[in-house]
Amino acid sequence: MTSVFEPNGKQTACTIIEAGPCVVTQKKTVDTDGYDALQIAFGEAKEKNTPKALLNHFAKANTSSKAIVKELRNCSIDKQVGESLTCEIFTEGEKVSVIGTTKGKGFQGVVKRHGFSGVGESSHGQHDRQRAPGSVGGSSYPSRVFKGMRMAGRMGGDRVKVKALRVVKVFPDQNYILVSGSVPGHNGAIVLIQN
Repeated sequence: MTSVFEPNGKQTACTIIEAGPCVVTQKKTVDTDGYDALQIAFGEAKEKNTPKALLNHFAKANTSSKAIVKELRNCSIDKQVGESLTCEIFTEGEKVSVIGTTKGKGFQGVVKRHGFSGVGESSHGQHDRQRAPGSVGGSSYPSRVFKGMRMAGRMGGDRVKVKALRVVKVFPDQNYILVSGSVPGHNGAIVLIQN
Protein backbone atom coordinates (compact mmCIF):
# COMPACT_ATOMS: atom_id res chain seq x y z
CA MET A 1 0.00 0.00 0.00
CA THR A 2 0.91 3.63 -0.39
CA SER A 3 -0.71 6.99 0.15
CA VAL A 4 -1.34 9.99 -2.06
CA PHE A 5 -2.25 13.60 -1.37
CA GLU A 6 -5.36 14.72 -3.21
CA PRO A 7 -5.87 18.29 -4.53
CA ASN A 8 -7.85 19.26 -1.41
CA GLY A 9 -4.83 18.27 0.76
CA LYS A 10 -6.39 15.07 2.12
CA GLN A 11 -4.07 12.05 2.43
CA THR A 12 -5.63 8.86 1.07
CA ALA A 13 -4.36 5.31 1.66
CA CYS A 14 -4.18 3.46 -1.68
CA THR A 15 -3.30 0.08 -3.11
CA ILE A 16 -1.37 -0.20 -6.38
CA ILE A 17 -2.84 -2.80 -8.76
CA GLU A 18 -1.34 -3.90 -12.07
CA ALA A 19 -4.46 -3.98 -14.26
CA GLY A 20 -3.44 -5.72 -17.44
CA PRO A 21 -2.69 -6.23 -20.16
CA CYS A 22 -5.30 -8.99 -20.35
CA VAL A 23 -5.67 -10.72 -23.72
CA VAL A 24 -9.14 -11.68 -24.97
CA THR A 25 -8.85 -15.41 -25.72
CA GLN A 26 -12.49 -16.20 -26.52
CA LYS A 27 -15.77 -14.40 -27.08
CA LYS A 28 -18.86 -16.43 -26.18
CA THR A 29 -22.30 -15.60 -27.56
CA VAL A 30 -25.85 -16.78 -27.00
CA ASP A 31 -25.91 -18.42 -30.44
CA THR A 32 -22.80 -20.58 -29.94
CA ASP A 33 -22.59 -21.10 -26.17
CA GLY A 34 -26.00 -20.14 -24.76
CA TYR A 35 -24.75 -17.03 -22.92
CA ASP A 36 -22.66 -13.91 -23.46
CA ALA A 37 -19.18 -13.84 -21.95
CA LEU A 38 -15.67 -12.60 -22.56
CA GLN A 39 -12.75 -14.89 -21.69
CA ILE A 40 -9.54 -13.09 -20.75
CA ALA A 41 -6.05 -14.30 -19.84
CA PHE A 42 -3.40 -12.62 -17.68
CA GLY A 43 0.22 -13.26 -16.72
CA GLU A 44 2.91 -15.38 -18.32
CA ALA A 45 3.37 -19.14 -17.97
CA LYS A 46 6.01 -21.50 -19.31
CA GLU A 47 4.93 -23.43 -22.37
CA LYS A 48 6.01 -26.75 -20.81
CA ASN A 49 3.66 -26.13 -17.87
CA THR A 50 0.63 -25.35 -20.05
CA PRO A 51 -1.72 -28.15 -21.21
CA LYS A 52 -1.79 -28.71 -24.97
CA ALA A 53 -5.49 -27.91 -25.14
CA LEU A 54 -4.79 -24.47 -23.68
CA LEU A 55 -1.77 -23.97 -25.97
CA ASN A 56 -4.02 -24.43 -29.02
CA HIS A 57 -6.65 -22.21 -27.40
CA PHE A 58 -4.07 -19.43 -26.94
CA ALA A 59 -2.75 -19.95 -30.49
CA LYS A 60 -6.18 -18.99 -31.87
CA ALA A 61 -5.84 -15.66 -30.05
CA ASN A 62 -2.23 -15.22 -31.32
CA THR A 63 -0.83 -15.03 -27.78
CA SER A 64 1.72 -16.93 -25.69
CA SER A 65 0.96 -19.13 -22.68
CA LYS A 66 -0.90 -17.36 -19.92
CA ALA A 67 -1.08 -18.17 -16.22
CA ILE A 68 -4.67 -17.16 -15.38
CA VAL A 69 -7.78 -17.56 -17.54
CA LYS A 70 -11.01 -15.93 -16.36
CA GLU A 71 -14.48 -15.60 -17.87
CA LEU A 72 -16.48 -12.38 -17.50
CA ARG A 73 -20.21 -12.90 -18.00
CA ASN A 74 -22.49 -10.12 -19.23
CA CYS A 75 -19.46 -7.96 -19.98
CA SER A 76 -20.14 -4.63 -21.71
CA ILE A 77 -16.59 -4.33 -23.09
CA ASP A 78 -16.54 -4.71 -26.87
CA LYS A 79 -13.21 -6.36 -27.78
CA GLN A 80 -12.35 -9.00 -30.34
CA VAL A 81 -10.27 -12.16 -29.84
CA GLY A 82 -6.57 -11.30 -29.65
CA GLU A 83 -7.09 -7.70 -28.50
CA SER A 84 -5.86 -6.56 -25.09
CA LEU A 85 -7.62 -4.98 -22.14
CA THR A 86 -5.50 -2.43 -20.31
CA CYS A 87 -6.04 -0.14 -17.34
CA GLU A 88 -7.45 2.48 -19.71
CA ILE A 89 -10.93 0.96 -19.28
CA PHE A 90 -10.96 2.55 -15.79
CA THR A 91 -11.48 6.25 -15.17
CA GLU A 92 -10.39 8.26 -12.18
CA GLY A 93 -13.13 8.68 -9.61
CA GLU A 94 -15.22 5.65 -10.57
CA LYS A 95 -16.14 2.96 -8.04
CA VAL A 96 -14.88 -0.60 -8.50
CA SER A 97 -15.16 -3.91 -6.65
CA VAL A 98 -12.09 -6.08 -6.06
CA ILE A 99 -12.39 -9.87 -5.59
CA GLY A 100 -9.52 -11.89 -4.15
CA THR A 101 -8.43 -14.54 -1.65
CA THR A 102 -7.47 -13.28 1.80
CA LYS A 103 -4.20 -14.15 3.51
CA GLY A 104 -4.27 -17.55 5.22
CA LYS A 105 -3.61 -17.35 8.96
CA GLY A 106 -3.66 -21.08 9.76
CA PHE A 107 -5.30 -22.57 12.86
CA GLN A 108 -6.19 -19.78 15.28
CA GLY A 109 -7.89 -19.58 18.66
CA VAL A 110 -11.07 -17.74 19.52
CA VAL A 111 -9.32 -14.56 20.69
CA LYS A 112 -7.70 -13.92 17.30
CA ARG A 113 -10.35 -15.55 15.11
CA HIS A 114 -13.52 -14.11 16.67
CA GLY A 115 -12.27 -11.29 18.88
CA PHE A 116 -13.01 -12.89 22.26
CA SER A 117 -11.51 -10.82 25.05
CA GLY A 118 -10.13 -13.66 27.16
CA VAL A 119 -10.13 -13.69 30.95
CA GLY A 120 -7.48 -11.01 31.27
CA GLU A 121 -6.48 -9.87 34.77
CA SER A 122 -8.38 -12.53 36.72
CA SER A 123 -6.89 -13.82 39.98
CA HIS A 124 -9.18 -16.63 41.16
CA GLY A 125 -9.21 -20.07 39.61
CA GLN A 126 -7.72 -19.12 36.25
CA HIS A 127 -4.41 -20.92 36.01
CA ASP A 128 -4.05 -21.46 32.23
CA ARG A 129 -7.46 -20.49 30.84
CA GLN A 130 -6.86 -16.88 29.82
CA ARG A 131 -7.58 -17.46 26.11
CA ALA A 132 -10.05 -20.36 26.37
CA PRO A 133 -13.45 -20.20 24.61
CA GLY A 134 -15.53 -21.01 27.69
CA SER A 135 -18.74 -23.05 27.62
CA VAL A 136 -19.72 -24.36 24.18
CA GLY A 137 -22.92 -26.36 24.67
CA GLY A 138 -25.51 -28.01 26.88
CA SER A 139 -24.92 -31.13 28.96
CA SER A 140 -27.61 -33.83 28.86
CA TYR A 141 -29.83 -31.72 26.63
CA PRO A 142 -29.22 -31.01 23.75
CA SER A 143 -26.06 -33.16 24.19
CA ARG A 144 -24.35 -31.51 21.27
CA VAL A 145 -22.72 -28.27 20.17
CA PHE A 146 -24.96 -26.01 18.09
CA LYS A 147 -24.01 -25.28 14.50
CA GLY A 148 -22.31 -21.93 14.02
CA MET A 149 -20.72 -21.90 17.48
CA ARG A 150 -17.70 -19.63 17.34
CA MET A 151 -14.71 -21.85 18.06
CA ALA A 152 -11.05 -22.17 17.17
CA GLY A 153 -10.24 -23.21 13.61
CA ARG A 154 -8.65 -22.25 10.33
CA MET A 155 -8.70 -18.55 9.63
CA GLY A 156 -8.25 -16.69 6.35
CA GLY A 157 -7.93 -18.08 2.84
CA ASP A 158 -11.49 -16.99 1.98
CA ARG A 159 -12.76 -15.46 -1.24
CA VAL A 160 -13.72 -11.87 -0.44
CA LYS A 161 -15.28 -9.06 -2.47
CA VAL A 162 -14.45 -5.51 -1.36
CA LYS A 163 -17.00 -3.10 -2.82
CA ALA A 164 -17.03 0.60 -3.68
CA LEU A 165 -13.29 1.28 -3.86
CA ARG A 166 -12.58 4.54 -5.66
CA VAL A 167 -10.07 4.65 -8.50
CA VAL A 168 -7.76 7.46 -7.38
CA LYS A 169 -5.31 7.50 -10.30
CA VAL A 170 -4.64 5.62 -13.55
CA PHE A 171 -1.14 5.15 -15.02
CA PRO A 172 -1.75 3.92 -18.59
CA ASP A 173 1.94 3.72 -19.56
CA GLN A 174 2.65 1.19 -16.74
CA ASN A 175 -0.82 -0.43 -16.55
CA TYR A 176 -1.18 0.53 -12.89
CA ILE A 177 -4.23 1.85 -11.09
CA LEU A 178 -4.45 3.23 -7.56
CA VAL A 179 -7.59 2.32 -5.60
CA SER A 180 -8.51 3.83 -2.24
CA GLY A 181 -8.28 1.38 0.65
CA SER A 182 -7.00 -2.16 0.90
CA VAL A 183 -7.68 -5.20 -1.26
CA PRO A 184 -7.71 -8.88 -0.20
CA GLY A 185 -4.58 -11.00 -0.55
CA HIS A 186 -0.84 -10.87 -0.11
CA ASN A 187 1.56 -8.70 -2.11
CA GLY A 188 1.56 -9.94 -5.70
CA ALA A 189 -1.75 -11.80 -5.37
CA ILE A 190 -4.06 -12.09 -8.39
CA VAL A 191 -7.35 -10.18 -8.00
CA LEU A 192 -10.36 -9.51 -10.22
CA ILE A 193 -11.52 -5.91 -10.65
CA GLN A 194 -15.17 -5.25 -11.53
CA ASN A 195 -16.56 -1.85 -12.43
